[in-house]
Amino acid sequence: MEISYMMKTLLIYPYFIEQRVHDEDVGTIPMGLYYIGAMLRENGYPVEILNFCHYTKSSPEIPEILKRENPDIIGFSIVNGNRWGAIETAAIAGQLNPSVKIVFGGAGATFLWQHLMTHFPAIDYVVIGEGEYTFLHLLSCIRDQKPDHIPRIPGLVFRDGDTVRFTGRAPFIQDLDALPLPAKYFAYQHLSLSRGCPGNCSFCGSPGIWERKVRFHSAAYFVDQIELLVQKGITFFYVSDDTFTLDKKRVMEICRLILERNLVISWAAISHVHYVDAEMLYWMRLAGCSRISYGVESGSEKIRNRLNKNIRTAQIEKAFHETLSFGILARAYIIYGCPGETWETIQETIDLMNRIKPLSVIFYILALFPGTALYSEFQKKFHVHDDIWLNYQEDILYFENDPQLTRDLILAFGQKLRTEFHAGLHRYAEALELVDRKELYEKHADFYSRLGMTFSHGDYSRIEAVADKQDIAEKMFKRALRYAPNHHAHLGLGIVQQQKHEILQSIKTLEEGLVRYPGSEPLCTCLGISYMNDGQYEKALSLFLKFPESEQAKQCASECFQALGKPNPAGE
Repeated sequence: MEISYMMKTLLIYPYFIEQRVHDEDVGTIPMGLYYIGAMLRENGYPVEILNFCHYTKSSPEIPEILKRENPDIIGFSIVNGNRWGAIETAAIAGQLNPSVKIVFGGAGATFLWQHLMTHFPAIDYVVIGEGEYTFLHLLSCIRDQKPDHIPRIPGLVFRDGDTVRFTGRAPFIQDLDALPLPAKYFAYQHLSLSRGCPGNCSFCGSPGIWERKVRFHSAAYFVDQIELLVQKGITFFYVSDDTFTLDKKRVMEICRLILERNLVISWAAISHVHYVDAEMLYWMRLAGCSRISYGVESGSEKIRNRLNKNIRTAQIEKAFHETLSFGILARAYIIYGCPGETWETIQETIDLMNRIKPLSVIFYILALFPGTALYSEFQKKFHVHDDIWLNYQEDILYFENDPQLTRDLILAFGQKLRTEFHAGLHRYAEALELVDRKELYEKHADFYSRLGMTFSHGDYSRIEAVADKQDIAEKMFKRALRYAPNHHAHLGLGIVQQQKHEILQSIKTLEEGLVRYPGSEPLCTCLGISYMNDGQYEKALSLFLKFPESEQAKQCASECFQALGKPNPAGE
């Protein structure tokens, strides 16, 4: 089939087998697809990027979208957990258009290319490692109908009759700034400053992908990207680097550029307890950093050593203390069900949590993935071939092959960890002490107000094991207002006081908030309800009538008219 110059490409992030618990970590299109998309757009190729993560095998949207878009080429971004989503979607695409070309890429395809190409003939090509130039050159060969040039493209696996051939790894892209800015063409929230990680954790595939080498964008490129996205209306970002703070000088320059350009944003990052200090955290907070996630993994140094996690307990404690002191939420990643895990090591993790006082924790059961050292150990020990992934499963849980660990024991470990974390949250929040820097007061108010909302209306409000939720929320809101006026704090405190039937205090809090934020519908509505509770129906009515389109305001206004014995002009 002759394919025109304007052949269309779809880049798809496919669905997973299992429902995701922590959606923000895996539910978002990887940055690599945006870089590839930008490279293609920059070179004149029409391309669309689609997130199929929230679909399932039976979702009717998938064939509908594929039929509507009618692509000539589909590239799938693969991690181990969504490989079946890509395989199944590729089969649907092939049924709709037998001439469509299917390309797999990403870490999952890089580590399992032989397995995938052997068992799934629908896959035409696999891109190994970084995909921008390999994918671009592949499309050029297909467009120009030059199949004899395909073997010359580094980083590509392709079919040559019945033979699968690999052209060898492409060299790493040394000048990342030479890549087109994805924000010129797409809108997204995840950012990437670097590629690679110096760590050698045995549960992670990064060493196999990046060979423990790290390359960086310049600070200017990174902030240019943010600025373009702010112009598109995006103000919250996730920085997805494995260790964002690896280069302190570069991070400080980024923070200063954000401030110089007056980019009012909030962002979250991932880091390593080795690579943070008070000076850097100060500038990160000024520039809008609101959360840093650290790979703590375990409270047991023995287990951390087994996982090749080169950190010490004292470093963890210092990093969490300093991070929290600047009003940055410190989140811990914790893995359990590791080699050598016992009730004693679980208690060590609980003890560490009680010392570092994390305000957020994500718990994982240790899993084995292709490309990791633990997976290689598993293969050698049990003589396992990659064909194990023909099973319809996302991962292999380590404990399933350890006679010392049973499923019931693992479930008990997880329950104990989560219960102890939730039971300690109120103490962790109360123990907070922020640095006394006037230039951070507004940031401190924002930090405390958002934390209060988490206890009063957010995730923790719905967890029974979290103690003293209302009291903690009230304390956080009051602490916020000691630093600076804050919309969330005025509103949250006013609601808590309403719930405690402290009506006069609620009125005072909300009136003070309206002086600062006179056009706020939530503050007006909440104050109006407090006025109603105090019998001040005229005052309440005047607030509700400001928002004729609000269903809640209309309902409350109707109650006021009824209480005052007045006809409702709206007839309701």
